[in-house]
This record gives sequence, C-alpha cells and structure tokens, in this order.
Amino acid sequence: QVQLVESGGGLVQPGGSLRLSCTASGIALDYYAIGWFRQAPGKEREGVSCISNSDDSDGYTYYADSVKGRFTTSRDNAKNTAYLHINNLKPEDTAVYYCAADFVPLETAAGGVYYCSRYSLDSNDYDYWGQGTQVTVSS
Repeated sequence: QVQLVESGGGLVQPGGSLRLSCTASGIALDYYAIGWFRQAPGKEREGVSCISNSDDSDGYTYYADSVKGRFTTSRDNAKNTAYLHINNLKPEDTAVYYCAADFVPLETAAGGVYYCSRYSLDSNDYDYWGQGTQVTVSS
C-alpha cells in the first residue's frame, strides 16, 4: 500500500548536478517530514538532509555539514513528491540515496509541524523507506 520511490540517479561527471525525486503513494506527504540518506559501499548509512511537512516550521530544512552549500531539499505536496538537488557532484558523493518519511501527527506539542534538526539525520526515526537510487560520480 505505502510506497516511496526514488528516481533521478545515474552516472554523472564530477562537477555535474542531479535532481533526485521521491514520490509517495498510499500516504499524504502533508503529514510527513522527508529525510534523505545515503550509503556508500562499506560505510554506514548517513543522513544528509531533512525537510519539514510545513513551511511554517522554524526548522524547515536541515543539512549534514558534509553537504551544506551543495545539496538542497524541496517538496511539492500537490505532487506528493520530495526532491534532493545536488550541485557540484564529487566522487565521494557516490552512494545509494534513499528517501524516508517520518509521520507528524496533528496532536503534537509542535501543533503538527515537524522541526528538522540534527536528530532528523537519525535513520531510526523514520516510518517508511524507499528502495534507493544509485548515484555514481566518475569521469
């Protein structure tokens, strides 16, 4: 019933750009924060970004230090889709990229608004995961 499907990965030269998409079905992303994660061979899964379910959030987005300035996350709730824009790709960006959804109930201390923070980069906090899309950066 619930699916998150990533797309947009592929082989790109260093310095290039990619836009990854995460399209959800079976859930309405209005009620979910979206995290992006990546995992390179032989390494632990790394949280790279978070975007809140609401632009009213004081923590609308959050980025890992390693990707700040190059990665941008956005969303289009009308399309039930979130995005990760990656600029100036480097070989060390090579990994499988995953999106994940974290449910935000209306009855919360934050009034149903998710606050993205460094804690949002913890993969254990998310309810649904996509299958991943491969990004390979090589000349």
